[in-house]
Amino acid sequence: MSIGTKIAWDDTVLPFQLDVSDMRGRVARLDGVLDGILKQHDYPEKVEALVAEMALLTALIGQTVALRWKLSLQVQSKGPVQMIATDYYAPQEDGQPAQIRAYAKFHPDRLTDGTPFDQVGEGYFAIMIDQGKGTQPYQGITPLAGGSLSACAEAYFAQSEQLPTRFSLSFGKSTEPGIGEHWRAGGIMLQHMPKASPFAASGEGSGDILTATDLVDGEEGENWGRVNILLDTVEDLELIGPSVAPTDLLIRLFHEEQPRVYGAQPVHFGCTCSEDRVRQSLSIYSAQDIAKMTTDEGTVTADCQFCGAHYVLDPRTVGFDADGPDGA
Repeated sequence: MSIGTKIAWDDTVLPFQLDVSDMRGRVARLDGVLDGILKQHDYPEKVEALVAEMALLTALIGQTVALRWKLSLQVQSKGPVQMIATDYYAPQEDGQPAQIRAYAKFHPDRLTDGTPFDQVGEGYFAIMIDQGKGTQPYQGITPLAGGSLSACAEAYFAQSEQLPTRFSLSFGKSTEPGIGEHWRAGGIMLQHMPKASPFAASGEGSGDILTATDLVDGEEGENWGRVNILLDTVEDLELIGPSVAPTDLLIRLFHEEQPRVYGAQPVHFGCTCSEDRVRQSLSIYSAQDIAKMTTDEGTVTADCQFCGAHYVLDPRTVGFDADGPDGA
C-alpha cells in the first residue's frame, strides 16, 4: 500500500477502558508492519498466517510495556513449524512509534493440509519481558493448546498472571480496489482485572489449564460474560478495518459499557540488528571455530532472520581471540 492510500489507523494500537464493567483493552490494526515482516521471506500461506497472528498478539500485548522495555513472544514446537519469534520494542520516548519484528523457522516438507495451528504440534508458547540492563528478564510459558495462538495467549494470562483475557483476531490477504494483494490484520484484546478466584489459588478449575471463566464469579463474572457476548458480535471486516475506525468499532460494540479511549500507539516494522551486534554474538567463538565459518572468499557472513540484512566480516576481527593479545 502506498503512502497516499494508507489509512489513518493502520499500524496503530488504541488503548481503551470500559467504565461500566471495569475492563481494559486494546484495538490493533496492522498493515505496513505485516508487509515489512512477511516480505523478508517466501513463507507458505499457512506459515504467513501464523506469523501474522503472532505479530498481532505481540502488538496487542506489547502496548502495555513501559518505555524502553522489550517484549518477546515465542513458539517452540515439534511440529512442521518449529519456531515463531517476535519482538516488540517499546518507544524510547513518548510520541515515538514502537517497533515489531518476527520470523518463523519451519520444515517445508512436513507442512500438512490442516489448519495453520495444526502446523505447530506439541510445544509451548512463551512470553518474555526484558526491562533493560541490570534487570532479570521475566519469562512465562504455557502449552500449545486450544486451537489457536490467541487461545494460548489467553491461557498464559489466566495461568501465569491470573488475569481474565480475551482476544478476537482477524487476519488474511486483502484485495482492496486499486491496491495489490497484501496481508491485513486487526484484533481486540479485553482484560478484566478482578481479584483471583479460589480456583486460581488452588490450581483447580475447568481442566488442567485455567481459563478466564475460572477467575471471575459474581458481579465480575456477569460483567465478563456480558462484554464477551458483545465482542462475539464483531465481524472479521470490522476487525481488519479498511472502512471502520477503531473508535467507531468500540462504540458499535460497547456503547452501553461507556468506552473511553486513550492515545493511539503507532507501530512500525523495525529491526535492531547491526554489525556490532553480529560481532558481539560471534565473540564467544574461538579462532578455530571462526576458521570453520570462513568462506572460500575469506570472509565470515551472517544473515538476520528478522529483516534479511546480510553482513560480511573480516574473520580477523571477530571471535573470542579478536579482542585478545593476538586480535585486532
